[in-house]
Amino acid sequence: MIDAGRLAGYLAERYSEPHQISSDRALFDYTQALKQRHLRNAPPLDKVCYDAKLRIIQHALGTHTRATQVQGSRLKARREIRVATLFRDAPAEFLKMIVVHELAHLKELDHNKAFYALCKHMEPAYGQLEFDLRLYLTQLDLDGKEAKA
Repeated sequence: MIDAGRLAGYLAERYSEPHQISSDRALFDYTQALKQRHLRNAPPLDKVCYDAKLRIIQHALGTHTRATQVQGSRLKARREIRVATLFRDAPAEFLKMIVVHELAHLKELDHNKAFYALCKHMEPAYGQLEFDLRLYLTQLDLDGKEAKA
């Protein structure tokens, strides 16, 4: 498809639906809604935001972090999800795939069989979306847009 120049057309036809989630607050609300629907008993999230440095520094598209702080005699855990800003302009399905991936880390830390089963539970087309996201990133590289993201 790349050699024939058909990859961009394939992706545009298959993933034409944009999303309106451009602010950190909207991303937090979107993530909370997915979490409430699929992972009600998972620990609460303190922050969900877009991160412009994520792709460049950590070579990641999203991260899930846990930080434990001591406050007096108690421990307080903060959980954050950061999503690469490149997903502000990505198709809606790819944003959902990344959010589902990071939410699955609330229950499963490693990328094991249970992790992917949880991802498929939240998004049945997870495997295809993950593959097509790799194609999308390849197309961005070919177009020279990756450096700007």
